[in-house]
Amino acid sequence: MKASSGRCGLVRWLQVLLPFLLSLFPGALPVQIRYSIPEELAKNSVVGNLAKDLGLSVRDLPARKLRVSAEKEYFTVNPESGDLLVSDRIDREQICGKQPLCVLDFDTVAENPLNIFYIAVIVQDINDNTPLFKQTKINLKIGESTKPGTTFPLDPALDSDVGPNSLQRYHLNDNEYFDLAEKQTPDGRKYPELILQHSLDREEHSLHQLVLTAVDGGDPPQSGTTQIRIKVTDANDNPPVFSQDVYRVTLREDVPPGFFVLQVTATDRDEGINAEITYSFHNVDEQVKHFFNLNEKTGEITTKDDLDFEIASSYTLSIEAKDPGDLAAHCSIQVEILDDNDCAPEVIVTSVFTPLPEDSPPGTVIALIKTRDRDSGENGEVYCQVLGNAKFILKSSSKNYYKLVTDGALDREEIPEYNLTITATDGGKPPLSSSIIVTLHISDVNDNAPVFQQTSYMVHVAENNPPGASIAQISASDPDLGPNGQVSYSIVASDLKPREILSYVSVSAQSGVVFAQRAFDHEQLRAFELTLQARDQGSPALSANVSLRVLVGDLNDNAPRVLYPALGSDGSALFDMVPRAAEPGYLVTKVVAVDADSGHNAWLSYHVLQASEPGLFSLGLRTGEVRTARALGDRDAARQRLLVAVRDGGQPPLSATATLHLIFADSLQEVLPDLSDRPEPSDPQAELQFYLVVALALISVLFFLAVILAISLRLRRSSRSDAWDCFQPGLSSKPGPGVLPSYSEGTLPYSYNLCVASQSAKTEFNFLNITPELVPAQDLLCDNASWEQNTNHGAAGVPFASDTILKQAPPNTDWRFSQAQRPGTSGSQNGDDTGTWPNNQFDTEMLQAMILASASEAADGSSTLGGGAGTMGLSARYGPQFTLQHVPDYRQNVYIPGSNATLTNAAGKRDGKAPAGGNGNKKKSGKKEKK
Repeated sequence: MKASSGRCGLVRWLQVLLPFLLSLFPGALPVQIRYSIPEELAKNSVVGNLAKDLGLSVRDLPARKLRVSAEKEYFTVNPESGDLLVSDRIDREQICGKQPLCVLDFDTVAENPLNIFYIAVIVQDINDNTPLFKQTKINLKIGESTKPGTTFPLDPALDSDVGPNSLQRYHLNDNEYFDLAEKQTPDGRKYPELILQHSLDREEHSLHQLVLTAVDGGDPPQSGTTQIRIKVTDANDNPPVFSQDVYRVTLREDVPPGFFVLQVTATDRDEGINAEITYSFHNVDEQVKHFFNLNEKTGEITTKDDLDFEIASSYTLSIEAKDPGDLAAHCSIQVEILDDNDCAPEVIVTSVFTPLPEDSPPGTVIALIKTRDRDSGENGEVYCQVLGNAKFILKSSSKNYYKLVTDGALDREEIPEYNLTITATDGGKPPLSSSIIVTLHISDVNDNAPVFQQTSYMVHVAENNPPGASIAQISASDPDLGPNGQVSYSIVASDLKPREILSYVSVSAQSGVVFAQRAFDHEQLRAFELTLQARDQGSPALSANVSLRVLVGDLNDNAPRVLYPALGSDGSALFDMVPRAAEPGYLVTKVVAVDADSGHNAWLSYHVLQASEPGLFSLGLRTGEVRTARALGDRDAARQRLLVAVRDGGQPPLSATATLHLIFADSLQEVLPDLSDRPEPSDPQAELQFYLVVALALISVLFFLAVILAISLRLRRSSRSDAWDCFQPGLSSKPGPGVLPSYSEGTLPYSYNLCVASQSAKTEFNFLNITPELVPAQDLLCDNASWEQNTNHGAAGVPFASDTILKQAPPNTDWRFSQAQRPGTSGSQNGDDTGTWPNNQFDTEMLQAMILASASEAADGSSTLGGGAGTMGLSARYGPQFTLQHVPDYRQNVYIPGSNATLTNAAGKRDGKAPAGGNGNKKKSGKKEKK
């Protein structure tokens, strides 16, 4: 009893001194925060202020997210105060069993930054368990021949408490035959033995009743009792005897059920029935009976279930051998379980920081990984790694923790999500492993600027496009997500004026479609360039620029414009004089016309529509030069009129007309009396057309009565129009749109008819200037009543007058051809009359130099056609009424795609066969003429 109490005192001192001793050796164990609490504390009881002991500020607790990391959480942390609280029932006997020191180890994790702290809570035992016997009654049979001093082991009382609160001693009630002794098993448990002090006499006392009491060391102490009922039997002199008092066996934990462990043997020197021995477990835990089986006849011990080193590393089996006379012997078997690598390591993810921005630098912590292996030794040593991805690595943090960190740059556009396989492998042979998959989402960052599908754009747009039509579409892509990948388009620069950009084009911010805000005019703007920008919605926003060049294509929307012949400055018509002795090929005059279009649309050709004397004059198809085709005859009239049509090369072609008045005379004095006295002969074709109209009217009267009225009105209007109406006094010549009926189906939208007024019986030459607004519309048609206003073709309704020459704006010179490559004026070419385009440098030089040569004649007065100043010859034609400064430079318009001709400013070549004194002169028309 004294020795038992001494050992209890030693254990008590160890419990008190252990925390003090551990604090003296801080390097021996990892730094831990230690607390000591009694078991069975109420829920939410405060263990201690963990935040204060860890040096954490209470204000930082919400951000640090301090929490407990354990398999079974007996404790929690108050997030507001940092107190460590009891969260579950703590039963020391259930957690630690009979261990003298019960310590609960667990980890606490704090984030931002990530730290791991080790906590140890020592659970102190309280006297909450009473010593109990398995049986309330113990039946013993003792032969009367049993000698004094014989011992009879009894089942011990069980007390789950440890230390001073555990079972301390046994008491037996007072009697004269039996005494009590305390014994201790190899594992430290105390059990009582009943000692026979005096010989028994069955005849005197066949039954003895005893009370056995077990008392613990608590304050106050607790106790438990059992009754011992002893029956005295007849003599059985020899009890069984084991060959060994203690047996030791080693087993691997992977042995199968039914595996043979050991066979115990006991002998009895008695004979007969007294020598028959039976074996049974004596004073063992239920756990032993669960894992081991004992054959009561043979003493053979086998395994009953799978052993597990992680549950128990050793077992103590107490075996009792008893003969029929209830004489018994006892032995113990120590079974040690060897660990086998049968537990694969576990991988536990305690924290995952996802989604992760794609611009996270290398070394960013992604997750906190914890490993665990229930095996021991090398079988429990765990190595952890990341498989199949070089951008992530595991760094050992402390003990069995790892940090999963980035080891390279991330790109969401390349890989938006990672499935990381983390494998844990132990050190067993063969090793076991397990793995988990951590899914990591990468969040988008605006790190990609929009990219256009093309490096530059070029679009061709025909002029006269409808306003609001789409002319192009640009497209840019951005691989980012959400607003970072939403692209909007805008115009940021242009070679147009800043105020003109919005009036020309616009771009849809969402689709990138470029719209024309107005109809383009090739003659005003042939090309322009825009700088478009694609911009995402990120913060900060990224952008990219691209150039868009718009080429405005030409359409045949401009009719040719006749520059000469034109009206005088006072609105009167002009005429040209031709020497009577002019030889065939003599250059009489030249029709000069321009076209604001380009290419084939500005390629002009000249055609004679009507002539007073057919065959007398020839007209250059491309040059517009009027030359004598034969010598003047006696029967030829002195006054001639040519109606010339100028057509362009467009599809459909547009045209204009000009009327030339030619007078054969050698001097101005010669022609003046002739103009005033001789009336102009009537036009034969006009009279023929009049007769045809009358004949058609007469025929129509016979069949259609309704037509008669219409024809009558027509005849009445025609009767008021005389072939000489335009020569009445008070009328002024004015160009007007008109065309012969025979050309009503052609492409001539304009007719410029210059009328000369004359009066018989007067010989003087009068210059009349009547205000055009006072002239009736019907008086603007001259020569005969057969002229009709054309409403069929081209750009009709735009009369040409001399003032329009002054208002003509120069064309846009911003074209991509050099000055040397621009063709000349459409009517200035001295080419052939076959209608072919010049195909050599010589011909193109002639085309460009015609107007320049004419201007030179006007400047120096040396023209072969003019008669000097005051003679009103060709020099007068290129005088103040017609100068090159009034003519736009339309040479750049005549460019035929595919032609490699380079037009230069060569000198024009003109006919030099005119007689010395013969000059073609022009004169304003006066009163009526008589021939």
